[in-house]
Amino acid sequence: MKALAFVLLLPLLAACQSQNPYTAQSNPLPPAPPQAATVIDLTAYPAPTRDFGRYRNWTWLDGRVPSGSAWATSAQVQEALINALDQRGLRPAQPGAEADLKVTARLHLEKRLRQVADRYGTYYGHNRYHDDFGAWGSAPLVRTYEQEVVVVRIDLYDARDGQPVWSASAETLSDGSQAERVDALRTAVQQALENFPPA
Repeated sequence: MKALAFVLLLPLLAACQSQNPYTAQSNPLPPAPPQAATVIDLTAYPAPTRDFGRYRNWTWLDGRVPSGSAWATSAQVQEALINALDQRGLRPAQPGAEADLKVTARLHLEKRLRQVADRYGTYYGHNRYHDDFGAWGSAPLVRTYEQEVVVVRIDLYDARDGQPVWSASAETLSDGSQAERVDALRTAVQQALENFPPA
């Protein structure tokens, strides 16, 4: 058996001794363009990190306050956002003064499919000594239902260069009384700004 294995491996060993048909070769790099010596390509470098500590005040982007909806009024959205920004050290800019940030906020309704899985089961059998025996069986019951949620999206832009510096959204259920909706709106705005400013 060993002799047969050796005879079968002999051609493989012989193949290893043959010349390598592949040879190393490379093409020269193309010459650099003439402007490469004088022009710096800033897109080749990562963007500088932003100093979020310099943002002190804000104003609405293009002077547009958030629009309201049947779910929440414009005033309620403004109040929730003003309070959340204030907690992060950002104050509304004085009229006529330059702001550090421009802010937008939008609300819209979306539908979500939710699934809840419950397991139902039963146990059969016992004896007179109350030692259980028998069989246990269970079956999952998965229920799918649709919920309507309100998505709050907040965008912050640097007022000097117009670049976006923060964008986040959060959602909350759309049902409940008017007072519950206001509380849910405040919570959603807080969640959207939870990690602002970034560490």
